[in-house]
Amino acid sequence: MSRSILDVLQAGPVLPVIVIERLGDAVPLARALLAGGVRVLEVTLRTPVALRAMQAIAAEVDGVIVGAGTVTDPDDFERCRSAGAAFGVSPGLTAELCAAARASGLPWLPGVMTPSEVIAAKSAGLRQMKLFPAGAAGGPAMLKALAGPFPDVTFCPTGGVTAANAAEYLALPNVTCVGGSWLAPADAIAGGQWRRITALACEAQSLRRHAGGPWCADAG
Repeated sequence: MSRSILDVLQAGPVLPVIVIERLGDAVPLARALLAGGVRVLEVTLRTPVALRAMQAIAAEVDGVIVGAGTVTDPDDFERCRSAGAAFGVSPGLTAELCAAARASGLPWLPGVMTPSEVIAAKSAGLRQMKLFPAGAAGGPAMLKALAGPFPDVTFCPTGGVTAANAAEYLALPNVTCVGGSWLAPADAIAGGQWRRITALACEAQSLRRHAGGPWCADAG
């Protein structure tokens, strides 16, 4: 099934930014997040096992849409698509990344921080963007300022977004969802605390009401 990046972002209020150090954690982590109602996962390309982790999740966890985060090399798009990624997310924006994303056909969320970068992304035909690092860029105040000159652009702010301030971001009309790492803490993954991760995912789903409402299941 073909999805746009907007489809991906509208799937839930929080896009978990995940760092997987051990391949064996990939599938149980994805299942724990899914049990809490989180269907879209961003696995960052920050570890040697990231591509294999995406491949395992895509093959073994029905109902999850897995994407690649920290896409910084144009060649990453084809590698991630081959690993089963359904979308890509970058911390920034370059002409080379734009061309590679277009050539791959992989839905892409580029990172922007300034009005000039928003204009560059719009010139490339993009309307959904990642404000990164959101906290350092000015947080909700920056997003409110961007709404005036860019009424046709929506954002997924990431970087400095936490469980404590996510609702403030999500209340803004130009925010589709937020990205955050708090749904999959490193210590919880390392300790196999899947029920804790399910609980965090379920809490995140309650931040904004979506069609069908949030739901939670037992992670087992």
